[in-house]
Amino acid sequence: MKHLIKRDLRSGRPANEPGEARPPSESRAAPAPPPAAHSEPAEPPVDDTEAIVAAAKAAAAASPAQAGQRLCLVVDDSRMIRKVARRIVSGIGFTVLEAENGEEALAHCRKAMPDLVLTDWDMPVMSGLDFVATLRALPGGGNAKVVFCTSKSSVHDIHDGIAAGADEYVVKPFDELGLRRKLEVLGFV
Repeated sequence: MKHLIKRDLRSGRPANEPGEARPPSESRAAPAPPPAAHSEPAEPPVDDTEAIVAAAKAAAAASPAQAGQRLCLVVDDSRMIRKVARRIVSGIGFTVLEAENGEEALAHCRKAMPDLVLTDWDMPVMSGLDFVATLRALPGGGNAKVVFCTSKSSVHDIHDGIAAGADEYVVKPFDELGLRRKLEVLGFV
């Protein structure tokens, strides 16, 4: 039968049993005092670039807009429309974020600018028209492709949507084929 030997985690040497004396050369250092309640997290040493690079890569990997991944923001106050749109665009390779109104959508855009935005027009808090105009004024906001997905179908409404900064326009109710055609025109399919 094998005997298990307890080892000290720091030195790898056999650990003393309770009550055994430890030679002065092997005495344990006093534990460090606990950090102050309001202290900031310790910064890694400057020469520890490998750890810093690894942490930066991990943070980048956690971001939905990873290199090579396309990000779509679906903005609609209808959960059902968001679900349908999510299914369609995720099926062609997009990572999808959702927002219930223009204000919430802008918060997403400030964190990570999407490649594609599908937005409704009539929403509480901030309309799709106001959202698109504000989006276009953000840094990088001109690069996102915007498709209005709305029940507003008059010639005047379509002109207003395009004038606000939309790239395409889909009238609700829409289906997968109709939306895919618009995304093909924009170069996403």
